[in-house]
Amino acid sequence: MNRLSRRDFLQSSARLGGGLVLAVTLPGCAPKRPTALPAGASPGADAALTAWLRIGSDESITVIVDRSEMGQGVYTALPMLLAEELDVPLDVVRVMAAPVGDEYVSPGNGGQVTGTSNSIQESWQKLRLAGAQARTMLTAAAAKRWEVDASECRARDGAVWNARGERFTYGQLAAAAAHLPIPKDVPLKSAREFKIVGRPVPRLDTPQKVDGSAEFGIDVKLPGMLYAALAQCPVLGGKVHRVDASAAEAIPGVRKVLSTDGGVIVVADHFWQALKGRAALRIDWAPGANDRLDNAAIGALLKKAAAAGRSLSARSDGDAALALRSPGARVHRAVYTLPLLAHATMEPMNCTADVRADGCDLYVGTQVQKVAQTTAATAAGLAPEQVRVFTTLLGGGFGRRLDVDFIPAAVIASKAVGAPVKLIWTREDDTTHDTYRPPALEEVSAAFDAGGKLAAWKLHIVSPSITARMFPPVTGVDDSVIEYAVGYPYDVPNVAVEYTRQEVGVDVGYMRSVSHAINCFVIESFMDELAAAAHRDPLEFRLSLLAKKPRHARVLEAVARRAGWGSPAAGRFQGIALMSGYDTYIAQVAEISVTDGELKVHKIFCALDCGQMVNPGIVAAQVEGGIVFGLSAALWGEITIERGKVQQSNFNTYRLLRHNELPVIDIDILASDEAPGGIGEPAVPLVAPAICNAIFAATGARLRALPISAHKALRV
Repeated sequence: MNRLSRRDFLQSSARLGGGLVLAVTLPGCAPKRPTALPAGASPGADAALTAWLRIGSDESITVIVDRSEMGQGVYTALPMLLAEELDVPLDVVRVMAAPVGDEYVSPGNGGQVTGTSNSIQESWQKLRLAGAQARTMLTAAAAKRWEVDASECRARDGAVWNARGERFTYGQLAAAAAHLPIPKDVPLKSAREFKIVGRPVPRLDTPQKVDGSAEFGIDVKLPGMLYAALAQCPVLGGKVHRVDASAAEAIPGVRKVLSTDGGVIVVADHFWQALKGRAALRIDWAPGANDRLDNAAIGALLKKAAAAGRSLSARSDGDAALALRSPGARVHRAVYTLPLLAHATMEPMNCTADVRADGCDLYVGTQVQKVAQTTAATAAGLAPEQVRVFTTLLGGGFGRRLDVDFIPAAVIASKAVGAPVKLIWTREDDTTHDTYRPPALEEVSAAFDAGGKLAAWKLHIVSPSITARMFPPVTGVDDSVIEYAVGYPYDVPNVAVEYTRQEVGVDVGYMRSVSHAINCFVIESFMDELAAAAHRDPLEFRLSLLAKKPRHARVLEAVARRAGWGSPAAGRFQGIALMSGYDTYIAQVAEISVTDGELKVHKIFCALDCGQMVNPGIVAAQVEGGIVFGLSAALWGEITIERGKVQQSNFNTYRLLRHNELPVIDIDILASDEAPGGIGEPAVPLVAPAICNAIFAATGARLRALPISAHKALRV
C-alpha cells in the first residue's frame, strides 16, 4: 500500500490547481513514484486533462471524486466509469476527494452534495465522458508526434499505439494532451464493449478499512493538536444561562473553557481530559420551550393538525373525496403513526479545525462540502474562500452529515487557542442531540365500488418539515415529505395525497430513505389491509393493479418466485411489500415465525431492477446494508422524549440489529438496460411493511405503529 504523507498530500493538492483535497491513495492503485524522473520531466509534472482527471509524468492516474465515501462504494464505482472510457486498468487509478469548487457542483444535484442515492445516476454520463475526452486528447497528442491521422491510433491499457506497433504511454503524452482543446462530441462505449463497468470488481478501499490505515475524521492527527468536548443542554433547544468553569479549569491538561450559543466547549491536551473537564462544569441551563415536551405531546400536536383540515394537495387524480362518499362504496380507513428515529452512525460527529489569521483548514467527514466551508468561515470570521475543506472518509452518513451543527464549535475552539482542535461528540452526545427522522401521523382511506373494484385511495400526511429548517423558506408542499406517496403506483381512478405541516419543537433531519420509509410502511401495510378486506391474496391483489406498471410487476413476480410465495415452511408466514424510489424498482418478502408471542425474522427476500449497474457487488452490499438498517428501525427504532430530554443514550437503549439476529438475506438483481437507478436507500423502506404484513398472516394482528417492539403482545 502506497499512502501519501501529509507533505506529499499538500504538494500534490497544490498541483491540482490550488484547491486542497484529501488524498486517499487506495491500495494497489498508485504505482510508486520512480526514483529518477524521465529526461526533461520536472517534479510533479501532472497534467490536468479535465476537472475529473490528472495524469502524471510518472504514469500516475488520479480521479477526482466529487462524492463523499461513507461506505457506499463511490471511491470504487465512480473511478470504474472513468477507467472504462480511458482504457486503463482500475488498479492503476488513484482517488482524491474533490475540493470545494464550482466545477464539482452539478446543476441537477443542487450543490456539492452526497445524498439522494444519485451518485451513479448523476455521474454515469459525465465521468464516462471525461474518460472518453481524455482518451481522445491523448490519442490526438500521440498522432501529432507520429505525424499521422488520429484514426490510425488506438488507446488501450494506459498507452496509445500506432499501426507499426509503436506506443507512447499516457504519462509521456499527458503534458502535450493537456494543451489540446477538450472535444465535445465524443462517442461513448456501448454496454457490449464494457470491460470494467458491470462487473463485480472488489472494492478498492477494503484493505485499508480492514488493516486500520483508512483515515476517517475521528482518525485525523495534526502537529500540536488539542481536543475538545462540547456540553449541550439536556433539553433539546435549551441554552446556557450561567456557567461556573473553575473546577474544570483546575483539571490538569484543560487549556480553555468557552461558552457559546451551542453550549460550553472544553479544550484540553487529550480527549479524556476534555471529558473530565466537561463533567466538572457547573452549568445552569435555560431549558426553553421544550421543558414539558414528550412523545404524548408530540402525538397530540399531530392529531390536532390532522383534525384541523388545513392540508395542501400533493396529488389529485379524479375525485377521491366524491368516490369515498359514493353510495354503495365500501370504505376502509386506518391511521398509522411513526416515531422519531436517530441516525446512529457508527462514527460519532467530529471535526478538526486549524484556524489561522489568514485561513482555516477543516478536516471533516461531511456530505456537504460547500455548506461546511461557509459554516466554518462564519464561525472563524473569514471569507469562504479562506477555508479549505479536507473531506475524510465517513463512518456512516445516512443523511446525518448533511447537517453541519458539529462544525462551529471546533472552529471557535481552534481560533480561541491558536492551535488545531479536534472536537469529538461521544455516542451519548450523538444520540441525545441528533437531527431526528420526523415523526408522522398518516390517515389513509380507500373505497371499493359496488363491483368490488378499488375505486379510491386517499392519504393525508401530517409531519414536520426537514426542508423548512435546513433550506428555508418552503412554500407549498414539501417534496421531501411526500416521496413515494405521490408516486403511488397502483391503478386506481381516484387518488388524493395531502400534506399538513406540523412542527413539534424538535430539529428533524434527512435520514436514509427520508420519507420513502414512512410512506411505504403506510401504503404497503394498508394495501395488505385492502387485500384482506377483498378476500384476495396480497400478491395477486397488487398485481391486478399493476398492468400499466411492468417494472413494478416484474420485481414483484420475481421476489414471489424467489421466496416461494404461498408455500413457506411449516410454522412460518410471509408478508410482501413493493416500492419504486430513486429510479429503482424493488420488492421484498419477509418470512417470519411467532412462537408464544416471540417474533423471529428468518428470511428477507429481495428482488430489484436498478437499471444498468456499474458494480453488481456494490449493489448487493448496499441492498444488504439497507435491509439491516430497515430491520433495526422496524424492530426497535424509537426516540422517546421526557420533559424535553431524549431518553436513549447508547446502543444499549437505542437498539441496532446484532450479528446473531441477522436473518438470511436473499437478493435477486434483475438484468436491465434501463438508465441507472439509485441503490443506497431503496431497500430500507420495505422491511417494516413486509414484516408487519407477515405478522398479520401469522397472528391476525394488524400493526399500525412502529417500532414492532412497542407492541406488548410481541417479543422481539
